[in-house]
Amino acid sequence: MTTPREAFIHKLARGIQQRRDDQLLRTLELPEGIDFTSNDYLGFCSDPSLRNALAVGVKNHGTGSGASRLLRGNHAVHVEAEQKLAEFSGREGALLFSSGFATNVGLFAALTETGDVIFSDALNHASIIDGMRLSKAKRVIFEHQDLKDLEAKLSSSECSGQRFIVTESVFSMDGDVSNLTALVDLADRYNALVMVDEAHSTGLYGTRGSGIVERDGLENRVLCTMHTGGKALGVGGAWIAADSVLISHLINHSRSFIYSTAPVPALAQGLTAALEHLASHHDRIKALHERASFLRAKLQELGIDTLQSNSHIIPVFIGSNERSLQVAAAMREAGYDVRAVRPPTVPTGTARLRLTVRATMAESMLVEFANTLKTEMT
Repeated sequence: MTTPREAFIHKLARGIQQRRDDQLLRTLELPEGIDFTSNDYLGFCSDPSLRNALAVGVKNHGTGSGASRLLRGNHAVHVEAEQKLAEFSGREGALLFSSGFATNVGLFAALTETGDVIFSDALNHASIIDGMRLSKAKRVIFEHQDLKDLEAKLSSSECSGQRFIVTESVFSMDGDVSNLTALVDLADRYNALVMVDEAHSTGLYGTRGSGIVERDGLENRVLCTMHTGGKALGVGGAWIAADSVLISHLINHSRSFIYSTAPVPALAQGLTAALEHLASHHDRIKALHERASFLRAKLQELGIDTLQSNSHIIPVFIGSNERSLQVAAAMREAGYDVRAVRPPTVPTGTARLRLTVRATMAESMLVEFANTLKTEMT
């Protein structure tokens, strides 16, 4: 006789097999070959000075924080890091979370009430989607980067409370940069508050390097920005930057902050060191954008579809789940770490390779890579 546990495990196995049949099964693979996949855009992850900063952090503050920030887990290095992160982001305050996902999951429920409406770009990250699901606000999805569709929905959607608009500044799978100035202008006409996820622009745009909001001079026109420290900054954690009263509100109402063990103090110390390191390595930012433009132009010259990318994230459109897996495997065999991205991470029928560029890559190597990719796609 089959037990309930056995029946349930069998059900899960059928689901796994179905994903395998549909070429959608996710598996874990170790990194190997030349990195065209990670978000370590500036090469900070292996930087000796940042390694040393974290090592010193562990030596001085231990391996763990010991508790949530509201109990005994609030350490001086957290407070110092948040002050530096606020300055870096051009805002009064910042609040550090353990990850970008935790940041977005905790944000929307804390700021919204019944009667509010959140207008969200169709390609916003899963963490934004899940954060909105946990809120009491109504969700309205507008077509990706389509401000005409957004305006139509702003004007037609009933709202007895506050309107919010949430978008990414650089989209993680398409690599296109938002027209934030036009979006904020539109939001002002409809009394909507704008929240911007800067995960893939933090460290890469603006005089300080905090992102597109800074680059476009919009710090005082958006409600808050969300940033990650585990991508271009090469460390980890994430933070929200905003007016100090909003930060205080989150400390009191954001469940993913209140009920999580605080990030280890060494991580906070590492983030402070990463900001200092970035300030003296802006040449890498310039080099990154140059390399990305070079590779994108080379791929397009070879007839490879890079969608609407205009950033350091370059999608290579393939369409077929099976074919995207085959090309990715062939590229890894050739010595390049390339991964296929398939539904539901991207819309059905839009499977692709998601390429990322590093500031330290030589143009000659990028030419070799592009030619190899063209061969494998043919």
